Amino acid sequence: MEDMPYTKTYPISWEQLHRDSRALAWRLLDLDFFEGIVAVTRGGLVPAAIIARELDIRLVDTVCIASYSWQDRQGEIEILKSVQSDGEGWLIIDDLVDTGNTARSVREMLPKAHFATVYAKPAGRPLVDTFITEVSQDTWILFPWDAESKFVQPIVGLRK
Repeated sequence: MEDMPYTKTYPISWEQLHRDSRALAWRLLDLDFFEGIVAVTRGGLVPAAIIARELDIRLVDTVCIASYSWQDRQGEIEILKSVQSDGEGWLIIDDLVDTGNTARSVREMLPKAHFATVYAKPAGRPLVDTFITEVSQDTWILFPWDAESKFVQPIVGLRK
């Protein structure tokens, strides 16, 4: 998929991420029993901790994937740590599905797992089973761990 420039920013606070992760837990509550959670690092760690608490899941593992789509190595995926399972009975948690590159790698690794993300963009949405909020493909989600407090120009000033 050709990269689309980001024309919008969607800042997420810690409180909103917590509320949205809890909303995802509510949506997952009525699904099959999950043996454990696989968090996709790093973005999936915080939502996975919240969902593990809310669903009373004590077994949490990680798949560690480096995606370089925001650096000069465009779209490159490197699997640093995998999980030895087909995913049956497991819940994969990530913060966001964007282009789908990372999600595709995780799906191949754990094809029978249920894949849930807090946020989803149209290009990656078909790869996940459950999500809470959809944002446009040209929106950069600014997560609380990537942000600092600063002045933000009013939206009207962003018109071209």
